Amino acid sequence: MKNILVTGGAGFIGSNFIPYFLDKYEDYKIINLDLLTYAGSLENLKEVENSIRYKFIKGDICNKDLVEFIFREYDIRGVIHFAAESHVDNSIKNPSIFIETNVNGTFNLLNSAYRYWMSSPFKYRDGYRDCRFHHISTDEVYGSLGDSGLFREDSPYAPNSPYSASKASGDMIARSYHHTYGLNTVITNCSNNYGAKQHSEKLIPTIIRKALNSEPIPIYGDGKNIRDWLYVLDHCYGIDLVFHNGKDGDTYNIGGNNEKRNLEIAEIICEILDKTVPKKESYKKLITFVEDRAGHDRRYAIDATKIENELGWRAKESFESGIEKTINWYLNRKDKK
Repeated sequence: MKNILVTGGAGFIGSNFIPYFLDKYEDYKIINLDLLTYAGSLENLKEVENSIRYKFIKGDICNKDLVEFIFREYDIRGVIHFAAESHVDNSIKNPSIFIETNVNGTFNLLNSAYRYWMSSPFKYRDGYRDCRFHHISTDEVYGSLGDSGLFREDSPYAPNSPYSASKASGDMIARSYHHTYGLNTVITNCSNNYGAKQHSEKLIPTIIRKALNSEPIPIYGDGKNIRDWLYVLDHCYGIDLVFHNGKDGDTYNIGGNNEKRNLEIAEIICEILDKTVPKKESYKKLITFVEDRAGHDRRYAIDATKIENELGWRAKESFESGIEKTINWYLNRKDKK
């Protein structure tokens, strides 16, 4: 049995990944380290809480003593690092916590992995050569695209918010530990995720929640900001492939090939709700334009050719099928409350 440290596993992507990973692989035990801030909840992991191959530890990735204890106590043989502050609006209001978690926390994890797995630069301890540190990042590190083009793994970094700058810093620290110390690292940069268990502050859950409560649906600016949308379980599959088969020290972009304007997303969701939970007037009547976010990037889109060609990854969900599954999950969750 190989013990894998997953950080931030009670958050959106992590809480989808852990059940997926435990179900697929019987020879792994997952140690989930999560501080359980507002964005994480153990309710997201009810399906695995009684598994003998799952252990939850409440704690901070910035806590050096705790992280080093976990490596020793559980003989950690791999890290999949999701834990991050991730809401752009919050990073504009309070950037310091983003630097602390996304930069210092990532450094602490990398340094602990290096100290536990390796005896010196480029020299692994006996039996630890296959240990890998997988850093989960975002396409926002690349900045904003024009009307055409796609982000590739070799696109220059140009982060435009404290959030994306902090994630870019984490990427660079991971890269440095590979090139300076020989640590086995991989980085994945994903486009916007959506699906079950996403925190209510994010765009798609906000649209669904506001619509069902007959409240104004806020859309920034003119609603023409474009994002590439990736269904969360397709992302989990991509992480799985890179963690097991990615090239040591390499970076892989994971995108859904689903570019949509924010306004278009709201309209699609409203159209589905008009059919599934009809009201007297269309939910589209609730769409309201609000003052644009400071430094709001206009367009993101990812070129996933590398992971497709090298590792055989393909998105299994279209946006149409994925958004219907997502809405159904929120409707069922609402009915249970």
